[in-house]
Amino acid sequence: MHWHAPHADRPLDATVTLPGSKSMTNRALILAALAQEPTLLSRPLRSRDTLLMADALRSLGVSLEEYGDEWQVRPGDLTGDSYVDVGLAGNVMRFVPPLAALTAGDVAFDGDPHARKRPMGPILGALRSLGVAIDGDALPFTVHGTGSVPGGEVTIDASSSSQMVTGLLLAAPRFEKGVEVRHEGPPVPSAPHLRMTVDMLRERGAVVETGPDLWRVAPGPLHGGEFTIEPDLSNAAQFLAAALVTGGRVTVRDWPAETTQPGDALRELLPMMGGTVTCGTEGLTVMGTGAIQGIEVDLGDAPELAQVMAMLAALAQTPSRFTGIAHIRGHETDRLAALVTEINALGGDARELADGLEIRPRPLHSGVFHTYDDHRMVMAGATLGLRVRGIEVENVATVGKTLPDFIDLWAGMWGGS
Repeated sequence: MHWHAPHADRPLDATVTLPGSKSMTNRALILAALAQEPTLLSRPLRSRDTLLMADALRSLGVSLEEYGDEWQVRPGDLTGDSYVDVGLAGNVMRFVPPLAALTAGDVAFDGDPHARKRPMGPILGALRSLGVAIDGDALPFTVHGTGSVPGGEVTIDASSSSQMVTGLLLAAPRFEKGVEVRHEGPPVPSAPHLRMTVDMLRERGAVVETGPDLWRVAPGPLHGGEFTIEPDLSNAAQFLAAALVTGGRVTVRDWPAETTQPGDALRELLPMMGGTVTCGTEGLTVMGTGAIQGIEVDLGDAPELAQVMAMLAALAQTPSRFTGIAHIRGHETDRLAALVTEINALGGDARELADGLEIRPRPLHSGVFHTYDDHRMVMAGATLGLRVRGIEVENVATVGKTLPDFIDLWAGMWGGS
């Protein structure tokens, strides 16, 4: 089934309320599972990735109950002899194995076919060096839990994903010696996500020290209590980009004044492409003129924005160059190859670089925009369709990975349903 992406026949004037951050929701769930007392999460994201995380924790013996916009997590003794379906969720496949090592039993992991291609070797190797027995170096694999993890010092190459480090840090307060993680290799991408991990650990009472490519977490108790999830700022990209494409105005409500979310980079990136950005009590507002400027920028700290930024670049008046994103070849799909293929198939001019993309604007035409089971390709296709009439987005349902209400929110910008 193909979704006919709406074509904008007038400038937008819309306000959007987004659900909670996937990254914060899944980190909060892990910390809640390891806390000493119950945790109440307000405004968590309900999407495929977060529901997979919730089911994974339940399979390990954690009680998780849903009450409208709140989730109550009651920790208990972690149990093994279970199976975890990771789907395509990098958070689940990299955050849950360290918890599985704390169980007294075997925990088997597997997921969607493409998940088996996603990098897992660094974190599984790190867990082995910390005293955990594991069969396999990629999905499917099995963690043989013994009820405890010795912990200690470990060196890891996390250049493929910051989640390799985060997975170790989140569980480290329950390791006997805590953990000291040292990164050696090319720069770790998505540095804001590591700051998010550190901040959330500290908020729950963990003692964390950091240095250049170094993170230490001491053993000790984690607190429960109440925690409110921020709106998902990465999922704001296509909505705010719509203001630039249509020459209109879009506001995303409840934008935090300070945040560790990588999506906050939009307030700097969109003005570089011709937008005007203001942040006030209503949220973050972007205004556009319909004229988009090309940009040269390193997106290594915010790779989630690459696909929507690439669509703006394809519609711009001047060339663009995005670097620092070689690692997104190993995400839900090879995102660099997918973007080049889809832009060029519609008449564009895009080519891969060693660590990114170069896009030269050309007139685009109608056609099918393939998504490769990647939620952010759906968002990219929708953005392109605002300017290019006749864009049909394949497999739009895959957007449910992080934003199940995307279609309704997108149509709602014009007052539709």
